[in-house]
Amino acid sequence: MSGFRVENPATGEVLETFDHATDQEILAAVDGAHEAFLSWRDTPIEERAKLVTRVAELFEERKDELAEIIATEMGKPVSEGLEEAEFSGAIFAYYADNGPKFAADEEIPVEMDGKGYIQRRPIGALLGIMPWNFPYYQVARFAAPNLMLGNTIVLKHATICPRSALAIQKIMDDAGVPKGVYTNVFATHEQAEKIIEHKELRGVSLTGSERAGAAVGSLAAKSLKKAVLELGGSDPYVILDTDDVKQAAKDAWETRMYNTGQACNSNKRLIVMEDIYDEFVAELVELAKAMKPGTPQEASETVYTPLSSRSAAENLKDQIDRIVAAGATLHVGGELADEKSSYFSPAVLTDVPVGSDVYYEELFGPVATVFKVSSDDEALELANDTQYGLGGCVFSKDVERAEKIAQRLEVGMSNVNTYAAEGAEVPFGGVKNSGYGRELGPYGMDEFVNKRTYFVAN
Repeated sequence: MSGFRVENPATGEVLETFDHATDQEILAAVDGAHEAFLSWRDTPIEERAKLVTRVAELFEERKDELAEIIATEMGKPVSEGLEEAEFSGAIFAYYADNGPKFAADEEIPVEMDGKGYIQRRPIGALLGIMPWNFPYYQVARFAAPNLMLGNTIVLKHATICPRSALAIQKIMDDAGVPKGVYTNVFATHEQAEKIIEHKELRGVSLTGSERAGAAVGSLAAKSLKKAVLELGGSDPYVILDTDDVKQAAKDAWETRMYNTGQACNSNKRLIVMEDIYDEFVAELVELAKAMKPGTPQEASETVYTPLSSRSAAENLKDQIDRIVAAGATLHVGGELADEKSSYFSPAVLTDVPVGSDVYYEELFGPVATVFKVSSDDEALELANDTQYGLGGCVFSKDVERAEKIAQRLEVGMSNVNTYAAEGAEVPFGGVKNSGYGRELGPYGMDEFVNKRTYFVAN
């Protein structure tokens, strides 16, 4: 079924549908965003900060409602939905608090007689194309810094997230964000192309698949528009040694199961040293066997929720079947529950043939894939053997040993003895086929900006 809709992944029932915008409405949204930009850019940044602060407060105030919306739309555990709404609020608050400092004029040394500066100025209306896996967080990390800068936003959300898209629009409206500064549109892919080609649009940010990124990046380049792309990942999670193999397995499993495995920077390849490998895999299998399906309200360490959609579950099932056919061992799980729902039993895979076509595919769901290595060099080589380069981490009792590998990971985010450094202040983004550009932290405010040289002669 095409079109914007609320389809409960726990049952397959379509609860509500929404019409696509007309072409005229789409063009009017971009025109409105440009008109709003002309006054928004001249609004003092301290005034913009007050409105962005109110947006942050409303995310916190409405977090229970927001969590229930995405539980219904894409099956997210309610506890995780609450965390996501809180984190989104924290991102808006971070940019409201730090934006004036990040956007301040920066004096640079010059040899001429005068003073030179780099000024950070907004560039105009932007398009955000957002995914379903984190319906609030993904929008927050794009919208917050750009609203503070003085850019305006047209937002195309995922087709299965219309209620969360409207909830964000209501937060913006209720916070007093002026009309046209943030506009949600239920656009088709073809209409998104028209938005990118619009003469008043200045940039586009997409979080999504490699394929979508290649298409949007190409369109943006053709129209000479700036793009930020956050795409897929196959992040390595390297365990060199541990005093407690069961706990290490539990930590890795819980990380992999977060959002039912549907995160770009999830630990999709577990790379484990041979002396602890067998015990590690055995523990993962026991953890997987202990999990039972349940609703987002019932989710826990032993209760998993459905994937975002039936098609997502069917695609993952097809991938698992092809991986097993290529020679991998499926120890547990990997089954679709029934004919309609999106429940997919958590799986543990080993012996995936490195270098095969299936090895290079991203598995977007509750699948732990484990690889055995016998040296640090082999671990590093395997970790970097991917077309992706989003994040990665290395665990060891010997920090220096872990750092030797972590320093050489070909990724945008490298971590030692933690899965990921996460926070509104920590930049997020990748290299290689994981895209380009950064969100969050000071550099999240440095993308859609005119870094204007300003010189005043004496």
